Amino acid sequence: MKILVVEDEEKLAYIIKRGLTEEGYCIDVVYDGEEAENYAKYSSYDLIILDIMLPKKDGITVCQNIRKENINTPILMLTAKDSVGDRVKGLDSGADDYLVKPFDFDELFARVRSLLRRESFTRNPVLKVGDLTLNTLTREVWMGEKKLKLTPKEYNILEYFMRNPKIVVTRTILEEKMWDIDFEGNSNVIDVYIRRLRKKIGDKEGKILETVRGAGYRLTVS
Repeated sequence: MKILVVEDEEKLAYIIKRGLTEEGYCIDVVYDGEEAENYAKYSSYDLIILDIMLPKKDGITVCQNIRKENINTPILMLTAKDSVGDRVKGLDSGADDYLVKPFDFDELFARVRSLLRRESFTRNPVLKVGDLTLNTLTREVWMGEKKLKLTPKEYNILEYFMRNPKIVVTRTILEEKMWDIDFEGNSNVIDVYIRRLRKKIGDKEGKILETVRGAGYRLTVS
């Protein structure tokens, strides 16, 4: 899952990014409203955490403009404003949820999980490809009758493949979807994760998660 954090307080942005990264999410961070709009328009995110008080463009305007572009990514607004009118204004601009500063990080993470679960329901909470079954609500993965133990990053990569079976997924797409903007694309980290996944799903010969030479990888459907 990839999340865009829009927060001009750099220390708070860093703490949010660190906490969500430890939860297994891929995080991009921007610090003003104009950057937020550009990132939301030209990259694909599963969730946007959007502060209201921002340089260049405020969060209300950013949210309204994102919705005008028919971008339906769930938006969680952060603000120091606590009045009912402010909350209503934020929600009416197109936000899906609203969290007042200062907040407890456990509550932030719970709201993130809730919004992502809600989005999963609109798609399909249980994915099945061949003998692989993945439940996006419980984050449990099974290969036949065997329950697999995956790291958060392994789970996210496998979920992406299972949402796109039979489609060739390039390294560039994996880098964009699973790592943040600071990811060094020339590393072999993608190959490492593919090998780990193959080992855990019992795919020693690469016939389930196969390599498409010169292109990327593909999850086959038997």
